Amino acid sequence: HAVSVAGGVPARDPLAGAIVPAGTPVGTIALDPRTRRRMRLNGTARPSPRGLTVEADQVFSNCPKYLQKRQWYGSEPAGPGTGTPHHGTELTPAQAARVRAADTFFVATAAPDGADASHRGGNPGFVRVDGPRELSWRDYPGNAMFLTLGNLESDGRTGLLLLDWETGTTLQLAGRAHAEYGPGERVVRFRADHVVETPGASPLRWSPPEYSPANPTTP
Repeated sequence: HAVSVAGGVPARDPLAGAIVPAGTPVGTIALDPRTRRRMRLNGTARPSPRGLTVEADQVFSNCPKYLQKRQWYGSEPAGPGTGTPHHGTELTPAQAARVRAADTFFVATAAPDGADASHRGGNPGFVRVDGPRELSWRDYPGNAMFLTLGNLESDGRTGLLLLDWETGTTLQLAGRAHAEYGPGERVVRFRADHVVETPGASPLRWSPPEYSPANPTTP
């Protein structure tokens, strides 16, 4: 019924100020690229003596669709500049190139009854950069739970996380998103208000991907 996270959240992490009050709604996702398995746990977070604790309200697994397979290479020690966030209001050209090359990202959404974290994957190019602050992607058929899309209907606030699997650098974008429904497909359009890049935020190092056979082709 609960998950304990040792060490908590670093003070300079964008999440740090959000979980200070007890009972903060949070959405989490656990993903193992080695096995293409993922599980979501949504509930409330509170500080604990060891870090933080998430009390579960919902726990469920999803199918392996659109998950790229990767092997774990190990962990790297922190180096100079590791973990220092760089803030901005729009994507730099280098960050935009990283988004275009992405095969995976994570999306956080909220609703009156809580928060949710989900996964999106595809071949490189499945995320489009339409401008320094605008992204879009096709919403591929998934588990038919529509948690992300349902949340966007009631509350457009959205957070995206993109990970450089080989260096541990993270790119976090906060803004608003909405879904557009056309013949035969759904497209989600996202506009960023805040961009945070953190070099070496994760110590984990992963291999290049083995793309999911479920990925649709991209132009």
